[in-house]
Amino acid sequence: MEANGGPGWYMLGARPSPYEVPLDAVSTQLAPLALWGGCECTINRVGDDYLDQSARSGHSDRPEDLDRLAGLGVTALRYPLLWESFAQSDQREALWAWHADRLGRLRALGIRPILGLIHHGSGPAPTHLLDPAFAAGLADHAREAAERFPWVQDWTPVNEPLTTARFSALYGHWYPHLRDETAFWTALVNQVDAIRGAMDAIRMIIPAARLVQTEDLGHTDATPQRAAQAGFDNHRRWATWDLLTGRLIAGHALWDHLEGLGLSDRLRDIASAPCPPAIIGLNHYLTSDRFLDHRLERHPPASHGACATGPVADVEAVRAIAHPPGLEGAVRAAWERYEVPIVLTEVHNGCTREEQMRWLDEAWTTATALRADGICIEAVTVWSLFGAFDWDSLLTKKAGHYESGVFDVRGPEPRETALAPMMRALAGGARPAHPVLHGQGWWRRPGRLTGPATEPRTIDGPPAPEARPLLILGATGTLGQAFAGACSLRDIDHRLVGRDVIDLHDAATIADALDRLRPWAVINCAGWVRVDEAEGSADACLATNFTGCVALAAACAQRDIHYSCFSSDLVFDGHGRRAYVESDAPAPLNVYGESKARAEAGVLAAGGRALVIRTASFFSPYDPHNFAMHLVAALRTERVFHAVGDCITSPTYVPDLVRATLDLVIDDECGIWHLTSDGAFSWAQFAHAVGERMDLPTDLIETVSIDAMNWPARRPRHASMSSERGLIMPSLASAIDRFALHLR
Repeated sequence: MEANGGPGWYMLGARPSPYEVPLDAVSTQLAPLALWGGCECTINRVGDDYLDQSARSGHSDRPEDLDRLAGLGVTALRYPLLWESFAQSDQREALWAWHADRLGRLRALGIRPILGLIHHGSGPAPTHLLDPAFAAGLADHAREAAERFPWVQDWTPVNEPLTTARFSALYGHWYPHLRDETAFWTALVNQVDAIRGAMDAIRMIIPAARLVQTEDLGHTDATPQRAAQAGFDNHRRWATWDLLTGRLIAGHALWDHLEGLGLSDRLRDIASAPCPPAIIGLNHYLTSDRFLDHRLERHPPASHGACATGPVADVEAVRAIAHPPGLEGAVRAAWERYEVPIVLTEVHNGCTREEQMRWLDEAWTTATALRADGICIEAVTVWSLFGAFDWDSLLTKKAGHYESGVFDVRGPEPRETALAPMMRALAGGARPAHPVLHGQGWWRRPGRLTGPATEPRTIDGPPAPEARPLLILGATGTLGQAFAGACSLRDIDHRLVGRDVIDLHDAATIADALDRLRPWAVINCAGWVRVDEAEGSADACLATNFTGCVALAAACAQRDIHYSCFSSDLVFDGHGRRAYVESDAPAPLNVYGESKARAEAGVLAAGGRALVIRTASFFSPYDPHNFAMHLVAALRTERVFHAVGDCITSPTYVPDLVRATLDLVIDDECGIWHLTSDGAFSWAQFAHAVGERMDLPTDLIETVSIDAMNWPARRPRHASMSSERGLIMPSLASAIDRFALHLR
């Protein structure tokens, strides 16, 4: 999995699906296209630290993962057998046995492995990409791997050599952290020699072994003032495959440049004994196409750098121009240049769930259409099956940022996301038809452009399924408005309705709205929210939060509509001294908590596909009526602010809650789920954290006891929450940072 760009580059995640239609009703051209899979497995060195994605995702400790992958319908799997692991292990035989067990299981499952020997790595210490012994070291590892697994046909000795050389020796992100043109080309040539040596060693044992050579492929556009650099970049993008096919010889567009760097003899050696790939492994991300602009003022400072013709902003082309070549352009260009079978070896989008699905759908549809044009595309590889860590920082720090893939590994066991049934549909010859696929990916929407909006082109393919909306109740409330805003940003067709459309006290309006609007899911954000007033209006509170909520859930269950509603930390009594999890029994102290506890039980008893989200105290910069906003308003005007010091909660950032909930709804998750920002804080501690982050006078915060507040409704003194299903919300520190930045 790669990111793209030049200096200063910056980056912007099993139940059958009810949303499938038979293939023969749509297209007969999908079936021949194979479905492959891949686990993000990078081991890269940053300083003296090695960052191992397989260990961080937990995959290395879960042999049962392979059975999970077989259940997706993949026929081949890109799988790591990485040099760094063995060179640094003091139990090499045990590690070989681990791989023998895994590869044996794949073989038994009928999944063909494509073995990778180095994945964005620089090799084990003391070697590195500039070391003359680098190639020989990898060849030794390749020879031993082939001796132990002589039945494996497909190999990728070095993943994305050009990209790895750029990040390691040109941009300085990875070891050996250089920013030097000669070092960059030397690192690339060393990796190509390593591929040649590794394949020679493998073919001594497996004569028919195939080279599956991956590389990130994008196209660079530019303003006329930076066209020369763009032209150079567009020649450079082919360097890996040109070297391996013996094309980089005198007369090549890059020859004079590389000869000037003293590399001509090595290029001649490579051309005299090329190692052409049997398969072009084409990786293309939404950031692969670039745009170079001399007008720095139009782009963020992080994109600014320099090139031979002067200062330059290097930005994602998809955000700067209306019609970048994209995936289709990359495939056509690679086929025209090499006429070698192509596999899309990494299809992944680190974004919200529907955008991940839309990108996979577009990749599959594009590959199918290009096959019809005579381009030999053998397979589409769904990448990052178990997600990935810290690619937002290009793996330069171990910050723990996780983006989920086909599985989300943040719980006790990997959890299938909506990508899993989508893969099964593709593998089984059906076109996925989840309602969110009706919307356009962000890369297709005019609003993505930083300049004048121009309608983007569309990929020809089967017609989109008929739109069915997501129905949101609570038109006047903070949460309902937040969901509607998020759906608009994510191009999820939705209807935000109030009591004039659905009255939770009137079963007839519920039935009429569901039958007329035909939603695929309902998110109930309506309800009684005034905790203290509920003490004197118990019947009214229960009628809305319990009776009405359950009636809507039952109506959705009768129609097989996914239903979501919200509960509260106030269902607990707070007598414990640990964070509450989903299986803890409710014991409310007040009427509001009682209404929510009874609603939880009633919704789950109604059957159907129901999701109950327990959450806690909201804060958001988009709503002035919450604790954090009241705090900011007081401190900015130098007023004293009282905050309770003996009442513990888990503050919840509304934008994060909305994003996580929508992903769970798309995933068709059910049952009770706790969604809060992490940690346990008193209101006073939370107030100080927000005030300090915003550089406000925290000495104006006065800590008081809960008893001093004289609230009519009793509150639990310790109601922090965690999750036994998976902590899928960003950290509270991250939430406070974003809250503060919005209010700057």
